[in-house]
Amino acid sequence: MFGVTLGTYEAEVCSSCGEIFFTAESVDKIEMRAKELGLWGLASKVKVARSGNSLVVRIPSPLARYLKLRSGQEVLVAPDRKHRLVLDLA
Repeated sequence: MFGVTLGTYEAEVCSSCGEIFFTAESVDKIEMRAKELGLWGLASKVKVARSGNSLVVRIPSPLARYLKLRSGQEVLVAPDRKHRLVLDLA
């Protein structure tokens, strides 16, 4: 989840397409581990706003806390493919 390994869990793999199906118990364990690591609920939809001639993307406070991101901190913003942005923290 978000590049963090949560562990190994019981699942079935489709022999035709390779899709993975986790048991309900495994899903509960995965969710609990993600919560322990502070990853649960970090993803959220935000709106793009305008500030002068620029566009602004708000970073929700739980995500900023997780990343230890502070106001005034510099980040590198770069495209990663056509429909994806990457923020590298300086």
